[in-house]
Amino acid sequence: MVDLIRAACLTHYAETARSVGLDPARMLKSVGLPPCVTDPDVRIPGGGVRRLLEASAAAAGIDDFGLRLAERGGFSNLGPVAVIARDQPTVGAAMEAIGRYMHIHNESLRQRIERNGEIVVIIPELLLGRPVPARQAVELAVGVSYRILSAFLGPGWRPLDVHFTYPAPRNRQTYRRFFKCNVAFGAEFDGIIYHSRDMDRPMAAADPSIARYAQRYIETVAARSSTFDGKVRELIATLLPKGHCSVERVAQHLGCDGRTVQRRLAESGKSFSEIVDKERAEAVVRLIEEKDRSLSAVAALLGFSAQSALARWFRERFGCSITEWRSDPRRRLTGQKTR
Repeated sequence: MVDLIRAACLTHYAETARSVGLDPARMLKSVGLPPCVTDPDVRIPGGGVRRLLEASAAAAGIDDFGLRLAERGGFSNLGPVAVIARDQPTVGAAMEAIGRYMHIHNESLRQRIERNGEIVVIIPELLLGRPVPARQAVELAVGVSYRILSAFLGPGWRPLDVHFTYPAPRNRQTYRRFFKCNVAFGAEFDGIIYHSRDMDRPMAAADPSIARYAQRYIETVAARSSTFDGKVRELIATLLPKGHCSVERVAQHLGCDGRTVQRRLAESGKSFSEIVDKERAEAVVRLIEEKDRSLSAVAALLGFSAQSALARWFRERFGCSITEWRSDPRRRLTGQKTR
């Protein structure tokens, strides 16, 4: 099954690409990534992201593109994983939470924590199954881990060392500026070494009740996206309100073609149209409550060719017209959605 990454990992891709003379739209197209990567919560193929980073580094003639991207990013790019980490009691607990739930943000990335006396090592690991070019993805992952630790421990914090298994780059300037410590290349692992006492530092303004709520939410997200049809459902739910939902667009986000999506769904006894219909039913109830949004706009957002098509589908699906639904508070309060 294709590994997916939240598009938030490319939040600053366009500006980073332009800063080294690249056309971001052209680079995205060259590796087959969908055009709507500006939505941080939509998920895109991990393989496409890794190819994009490697192609960008090669096209720009630099070794540190992944690190430059990490330099512009931040802790908030982790989305729901950031929420659960922020409200842990200590830095150590926060880093462990990130490691536990990192697959929600990036299905191919894990974060390992090793303790050895007074030393702690954070090791981001890419689980790719086969050897592929991934230097830029590794450097992005290590750079993001450094940015997270810096956010938790303050601007004056410095690691003891940073290690990379790759050969030294032609120019180390970005590495020195970014990490502000010794950076070793040709090492045995990719990761960050720092004092274990840093793990015991309390998190500022931690709220355990919010952390518990976030944990329940993130576990729900994890369960929903653990199967192929779950991934499809998640993408449909994200793309549908934006007017970008089709089997071809969903397939592009999954790194395959529309025929493969239909076949994989059929194997589990589902169909693309059935999932779209269910997600439309949930989305339309929210959208028609927004009185300032026209029904023609709602129809466009849900992928209908015209307002009349929306009206016919709504009556068949819910057993009443949209006007009748809006005027019946009992129907809305009880959540009656089907006949």
